Amino acid sequence: MGSSLLIILTRNPELGKCKTRLAAKVGDTAALDIYKFLLQHTVSFTKNLTVEKWVFYSEDIWEHDIWDNHIYTKKLQRGPDLGTRMLNAFEEGFKAGFKKICIIGSDMYHLSQANLEEAFSRLDDHDFVVGPAEDGGYYLLGMTTLKKELFLNKTWGTNTVLSDTLKDLRADSVFLLSEKNDVDHYEDIKDIEAFQPFLKHMKK
Repeated sequence: MGSSLLIILTRNPELGKCKTRLAAKVGDTAALDIYKFLLQHTVSFTKNLTVEKWVFYSEDIWEHDIWDNHIYTKKLQRGPDLGTRMLNAFEEGFKAGFKKICIIGSDMYHLSQANLEEAFSRLDDHDFVVGPAEDGGYYLLGMTTLKKELFLNKTWGTNTVLSDTLKDLRADSVFLLSEKNDVDHYEDIKDIEAFQPFLKHMKK
């Protein structure tokens, strides 16, 4: 086993249960199709990354899906909120002996394998790495030691998450990756060509 671990948090792609803020504008069916597209995209830029990879499902572990059982170890998220689920995943990774752990979601269109490679390499000389999102959250968090306060007292899904997280890291060695946008709202994708096939019904 290598010393680096990538944790991917994912939702089971089921109608009416994913990308709800996006679905409010484009409808449940289009939102599901877009999320499946983003899942495939996440597979494409993580499958060849030379680190261990754990996928944490929101509801149930699906044995036969796009996450190849030979490449990804499948686990179930535990906890009542995003912070607890991330904390539990990081704790499990460090207990397993990993020295560098990064976590991402599965709704990043602008993330690449090179971005992830940079995140892990920055952990060679920083204790933490953060990928700031345009909406005031973050799309990636990496660490070499577990810092529990990063997962406590946050209002998840709001524009204060990044600033509150960086306050917790004031005394630490932190590298900030370039800012990127995740896909939560119609405005996040309406001008991106790759998403146009899913939005045809919006243009009529």
